[in-house]
Amino acid sequence: MKYRGRVPNAESLGLMLQQGRRARGLSQRELAAELGLTQRWVSEMEAGKPGKLTERLFAMLDATGVRLYAELDVPKPGGDDA
Repeated sequence: MKYRGRVPNAESLGLMLQQGRRARGLSQRELAAELGLTQRWVSEMEAGKPGKLTERLFAMLDATGVRLYAELDVPKPGGDDA
């Protein structure tokens, strides 16, 4: 199953990332370890905490009229996505 939605700001992006992580059954700590990041960084990203990258990204999207969308793949129960 897939969910798709517009991502107008860092908070919305964080929520989509959090939902994706949860759909995979991962804790923040597990995802951080998989990506070589800290759990704090994952937590802050999911919370939509402002940072230079996200502030600049969303400012540029607004200035250019570009819309960002995210699509979330939700695994089927039992792990069979076929």
